[in-house]
Amino acid sequence: MSRTAQIASFLARHRYGAARAEPLAQDASFRRYFRIAGGPEPAVLMDAPPPEDIRQFLRIGNHLRSIGISVPEVFAADPDLGLLLEEDFGDGLMSREGRIHVEPIVDTLVLIQRAAAPTSLPLWDATAMTTTALGTLFDWWWPAMFGAEAPDNARNDFAAALAAMLEPVASGPTCFVHRDFFVENLIWLPQRCGIRRVGIIDFQGAAIGHPAYDLVSLLQDARRDIPEEVEQASITAYLERRRELDPAQFRAAYAACAVQRHLRVACQWVRLARRDNRPQYLVHGARTWRLLNRAVQEPVALPLRAALDRWIPPERRCNPS
Repeated sequence: MSRTAQIASFLARHRYGAARAEPLAQDASFRRYFRIAGGPEPAVLMDAPPPEDIRQFLRIGNHLRSIGISVPEVFAADPDLGLLLEEDFGDGLMSREGRIHVEPIVDTLVLIQRAAAPTSLPLWDATAMTTTALGTLFDWWWPAMFGAEAPDNARNDFAAALAAMLEPVASGPTCFVHRDFFVENLIWLPQRCGIRRVGIIDFQGAAIGHPAYDLVSLLQDARRDIPEEVEQASITAYLERRRELDPAQFRAAYAACAVQRHLRVACQWVRLARRDNRPQYLVHGARTWRLLNRAVQEPVALPLRAALDRWIPPERRCNPS
């Protein structure tokens, strides 16, 4: 049976056989999303064929729902087929006139981080962060930029630099991390109350990592400009709510997470363009490299800044032509 026929059969089994499907913006995975109208109630269809697996999405959604977070209600799911019908949160992003609703987002993040995380989550620790950054850098960006494989000395240099820079992450506290905690995955639900006004989607990649990582994802967004005064005010608001954290150690880990994320993502845009035929993501390259160049000025980033200076001159810190 074709994928189209599988989807039609799934929708018909759950009373959406006569509904209309409108494609929604695709994320950076192999998943597809459709807004479904004309059924029993508005819904979103997630089409997640292998290698995607919606079981983790279901587990994490149940966890977040149990601690009082607004996540989409699941109307129907077929894990074997990778098909899921869920509540449609609409298009109300957590921003207004270019500014983020800081307070409810910070409160939501703190609640998520203080709750005991599911035991099934993978680690997003310094080792995993190093491995993924090296992967996008050397498997995709480097050969596209230089037309050849990177020398072993470069690989070893960047590996050592990342390990040294991420020491504050390795020695810091851990919690549930969404890993893509930015505005596109946060939906404003004004009809709800308190923390439940913040709807969270696209959480299937969650892991156990440092609490600074999701704050970096939010405040140094590779897809949109966040004013520096908003970033600093948000960090201050976060630390006021988490007085159990050492501010200096947290800020060091925040800076290290920022460098790792920007290096990984700047090179990931190239992977999406070349491997997955999604060149539209390259539009974010200039901003991501700009964020990286700013982030490596922090003292904790000295090892990585030195490696960049040795191997990638400033004029090459961009999308490959």
